[in-house]
Amino acid sequence: MKRASPRSEETYRTQLRALQIELVRLQRHLITSGGKLLILLEGRDGAGKDGAIKAITEHMSPRESRVVALGKPSDREQTQWYFQRYVPHLPAAGEFVLFNRSWYNRAGVEHVMGFCSKTAYEEFLTTVPVFEDLLIRDGIHLFKYYLDIDKAEQKQRLADRRKDPLKQWKISPIDEAALKHWKDYSAARDVMLSRTSTPASPWTVVQANDKRVARLNLIRDLLSRVDYKNKGKAKLLAPDRKIVFPFEAAALGDGRLAA
Repeated sequence: MKRASPRSEETYRTQLRALQIELVRLQRHLITSGGKLLILLEGRDGAGKDGAIKAITEHMSPRESRVVALGKPSDREQTQWYFQRYVPHLPAAGEFVLFNRSWYNRAGVEHVMGFCSKTAYEEFLTTVPVFEDLLIRDGIHLFKYYLDIDKAEQKQRLADRRKDPLKQWKISPIDEAALKHWKDYSAARDVMLSRTSTPASPWTVVQANDKRVARLNLIRDLLSRVDYKNKGKAKLLAPDRKIVFPFEAAALGDGRLAA
């Protein structure tokens, strides 16, 4: 993987700063208006979810911003209604919440690795649009992003992770299975996007092989879809639709999603 030149690093930082200023404006608007914003970030291991979240939240108020990354459910949680452990983390008035992986674990890791039954998997796919519709009807602004990378990029990132002493906390047994089950995860992704992208709660795909380009365009897409006071110029907020685009069935076969 090529290193970014100092010039490209400078350009990235300049563009990111301008977008982070817009994020602060958005958050101020949410606080004063009592809005509730929820972002779900999904993707394979190594897709860049952590980096995207850091770019989004770096200068936001920690009091009104929360990042939710739930671990393995407890024995008690495994007996609850599936969505129950996620509900306490939903945004209240004025809050900006990001889920680093979400209830869609059931459509991905749990399904591929056999951590849930086929019945539970099918029940999830059937009921999640209803659950999300209830959230939206209650006033939550919900945005779902799937970060997509190809197999070579994932292999490189997982290898880099193992070598980096600052990323040791990211290593898990699931990493080893990620590449082994590449095709299974691809199939699960396709089903998830197809069956849970609805007019009220659509999926947005982010081509994330280039982390910096992905972060910038994800933020642009988010900002372009939300109304807030003192919003920046449309040109600043216009995402590259080759990088970030609304999911549609045609994307499953036209090369926009990694095979």
